[in-house]
Parts: sequence; structure tokens; C-alpha cells
Amino acid sequence: MGAAFLFFPAEEGKIFMREDLSPEQMAFGETCRDFFEKDVVPRSDEIETHTGNASVELFKKAGELGLLMAEVPEAYEGLGMDKRTATILAEEAVAQGSFSVTLMCHTGIGTLPILYFGTEEQKKKYLPKLASGEMMGAYALTEPGAGSDALAARTKAVLSDDGKHYILNGSKMFITNSTWADVMTVFAKVDGEKFTAFIVEKDYEGFSIGVEEHKMGIKGSSTTTVNLDDCKVPIENVLGEIGKGHKIAFNVLNIGRWKLGAGSAGGCKLVLNHMLPYLQDRKQFEKSLNEFGLIRKKISDVAMLSYVCESMMYCVAGLYDDAIAALDKNDPDYDRHCIEAIEKYAVEASVAKVFGSEALWQCADEGVQAFGGYGFSAEYPMEAIERNSRINRIFEGTNEINRMIIPGTILKRAMSGEFDMMSEIQKVLGELKEGYDVTAIGDWDSGTFKDRVNVAKRLAIYACGVAVQKYMADIKDQQYALESMANIVIGVFAMDCAYKRTQQLLEKDANQKVSTDLASIYIAETYNKILITARELIGEIADGDENLLGKYQKALTRFDLFAPINATKLREQVATHMVERGKYSLT
Repeated sequence: MGAAFLFFPAEEGKIFMREDLSPEQMAFGETCRDFFEKDVVPRSDEIETHTGNASVELFKKAGELGLLMAEVPEAYEGLGMDKRTATILAEEAVAQGSFSVTLMCHTGIGTLPILYFGTEEQKKKYLPKLASGEMMGAYALTEPGAGSDALAARTKAVLSDDGKHYILNGSKMFITNSTWADVMTVFAKVDGEKFTAFIVEKDYEGFSIGVEEHKMGIKGSSTTTVNLDDCKVPIENVLGEIGKGHKIAFNVLNIGRWKLGAGSAGGCKLVLNHMLPYLQDRKQFEKSLNEFGLIRKKISDVAMLSYVCESMMYCVAGLYDDAIAALDKNDPDYDRHCIEAIEKYAVEASVAKVFGSEALWQCADEGVQAFGGYGFSAEYPMEAIERNSRINRIFEGTNEINRMIIPGTILKRAMSGEFDMMSEIQKVLGELKEGYDVTAIGDWDSGTFKDRVNVAKRLAIYACGVAVQKYMADIKDQQYALESMANIVIGVFAMDCAYKRTQQLLEKDANQKVSTDLASIYIAETYNKILITARELIGEIADGDENLLGKYQKALTRFDLFAPINATKLREQVATHMVERGKYSLT
């Protein structure tokens, strides 16, 4: 059940971890990393300046290596691999930001609409070529007047007089891969009303693209407008059902959000792997930069965000795979049921996207700062990493939109009876009267940090419940409150993933010191941030009513339970560990 992490104690259940990957999955990830390091990065100048056909040639080679076919079923000449494998591919495909976008757009929103919603004939026609790299895919949803509000699209489709084609008219903008794409999923309204998806090939009459956009980052990726001027699309290229295009648009975006988060996890680690050798070699005041306290804090913070981000993305992949594993593979609608199973985790997908994109942005900015003036120079890697990472907070639905989706989806599912939110709220109110019984505060042990995670879950339910009680049906329009609710939920899920992974690692190896340090810092500090956010939300809700404010304030004191930890000591231990290894490493 999506958002179940809010309602179950941290000590219940297991999550999938990166450490659970098979040797075969790890080897596939290494193939992807080696390809980027040996083939892609050396051609960065060509990629970034669109010189020659570097991106297309590298795309073809990625196809030869099998990097485009992981999620395509074997029946369509793919490898039929799971989401866990897709995660490590996304994580390792980050060393050249522009080409990463080209690759991930193709394997995600460029291919998956046909996989999950195509007819058998459509799958047989397109999936083998998309899997091999013979064709490149793209996804055309955004319009000049329809960005986050995708259903406001004005592109129109009308059935031809002979009934053999739909005639599309309109324009799309900011379309990734558009210059090179052979086929794309295009959304239009049939008769101006029924939002529908179409499979459009680049050679169709009436199809054209505009000039390349001049962008802040990912300059080497292709981004243009797509023009549809009486574009003739065969009726057999309607994707899914007429009038049900929103199911394709939003469900495929759920996968795109998680994949973006997975790529962000790899990006966070890439930052640290660039930082550590530089900070060792660079000296000031006769000391290596990695000996200075505030630089060591940056090292530990980037490592911490890498650890938590990594924990979250593999957890979500495991949720997807477990949901898919329960389906009948012999069902003729198996692929469509897969996307329906994934849709149940829309909350987790949005959390992954927001957390990952913001973690990478923070890591990239710390990396630039750690490099000093060289971080601002295009001759060093951090300048491109920060510039390229900025788009992630806009891709796949802006982070603002995703922050609306997170609480909105939870409340919608509560209203539909998927889970009994009111009973949970009443339970929390009863617990507040008794006060929470927590274990002693100290260094990492299962009780200390388990309590922080579990009380944070109760605090999230309380804060969301108070907001709903205040605004009722109008909650959907209260964006300040929804943002606060989303930030609390994001923090809780991240804490839960970090805690579970750490406990599971300790069960395998009691000497997982650096993992416990990373989780300890994150859980303790995030709990404090959640409490502050809850106070701000309560202040908004009370709106100067002293009686309400007193009531809520009394309740919040019940959550203010935990003494500070010595985060400085833990950061020093993390920094020492990472500096000694010269890269992100937990061993």
C-alpha cells in the first residue's frame, strides 16, 4: 500500500537495499559506469557543442551494450530486468549530464508508454527497435500554455474523412531528444476534448521540429519545439484509449520521478568522488583542504545525503518489484497491470523525485564551494554538475507540483477508504494524552533512533490531521499548508529508509560504523526540522487564536522529546572514513 510507511513502526518490515543486488546486477551497473567513463566522458566537448553525431553514435553503442533494453520484456527482444536493475543503471549513468538525460529519457518516458499501454502490434513494431537503439524515443506533453497543467493542452486531433488517420495540429515545447528521436508519444485532444496519446514517427507528414533551445545546463541534450501541422497519424497509432491519455501521462511520470531520484543518488556520490581527491591534493596554510573542519563538514554532509538518497531509491524499486511480482505474467494485460501496481506508490515516487533532486542540488553546491574558485571554472567538473543538476527540480513535474501531489494523494486515498486516516489521527490524539515513552538518548542503538522515526510518523499524522480538521474540503487550495505537510512526509520517508537500511546492514555486519553515523546525523537533524515545520504549520492553522494555539502548542511539547546528539563527532568520523578511502564507500 502506498504511503504505508506513515502507519507502520520503523522496526516492522524490510526494504530492498543496494547491498542486496546480485553479482549480475552489479556487473550490469559496472558496464554502464565503464561506458560513461571510457566512451562518453572523453567526448564531452563534442556532446556539449553538438559537434558531429557524438550523442547519436554513443546512443547506438549503448544499445549494443544492452543498456537500453533492461526493462523491455524478452518477448520484445529486451532483457526483461526488474526495477532494482533499472535503479543501478540510472545511478551509474551520471558521469556526463547531457548524455545521461538523452539516455534516461529514451529508456524511461521514451519507451515505457508503449510498453505499458501499447497494443500487441504496437509493442512488436516499436519495442525491439527501441531496445536495440535502432530507434530513439521521446515524449511530447508540454505546450507553451500547458506545463504543470498538462490537461490544458490545446493540440488537437481530428479523424480524417477517410477514417484512416488522425490529423494533429498544435505545438509542443521543451521536448527532450526531439532532434534525434525517431518516434515519440504525443498528447492531443481528440475533437478538442478527449485527451489522448498517439505514437508519432518523425517521418510522418506534417511533423517537424524547431531549433535547439539555449539552456542553462544539459546543453548537449536535444531540446526543441515539436510542430504538428496537419500531421497525419495512422489510427492504429492511438496509444491506449481515446480520452484516457491522462492515465498514460501521469503513470509514466511516476516512473520518471523515481528514476530521476535514482540518477540523483548517483550524482550525489559523483560529487563526493570528485571532491575527495581534489581536497586531498589542494593545500592552503600548509594543510590539505580535507583537514579543515568546515570542509570536513561538507564531506560528511554530501556522504550523508548520498547514503539517504541511495537508501530511498532502492527501497522504492523494491516496492515496485514486489507489487509487480504479485501479478500473473500470463495475463494478457500484464504490462498494464504493472503500471497500475506502480501507481499505488505515487506518493513514494514524488518523494523520491523531490528528495533526490534537492539532495543533488545541495551536494553540487557544496562541491562547488569546496573547490572554491576552481568550482566556478568550467575546466573543473563541479561547474557542469551544478549547472546540469538544476533542471532536476523542474523535470517530471516541478518540485512544487510534486509537493502538492504528496499530501493530496494521501488525503484522497484516505477519503476513498484505502486506509483509515481518521482512526490513526484519533490514535495519535490518545497517545498524546499519555505521552510517548522513549528510550534513553545516546549513540546509535536500535531504540534511540527507532523512537525518533516512530515519533516523527505520529507527528506527521497529527500535523496532517490538524490541517485537514482546519481546512476540510478547502485543503486542496491551501498550498502553504500542503507544502509543510509534504516536507514532513518527505522527511519521515527518508528517515524510515535510512533507519531500516542501517538496521539491516547491522544484522549482516555489526561493524557498520559509518552507516550508523550517517543515519544518526540524518535522523536526528531531520527530526528537529520536522518539528520546526510542524510548529510553523500550527502557527498558520491557529492564525492568532490563543485558545487553539495553546492547545496545539501543548500537543507539540509532547513531541519535543529528544536531547541533541554530538553531530560534530559523528561528522568527523564520517569525514575520516571517506577521506581515507578517497571515494564514497561504506566499507
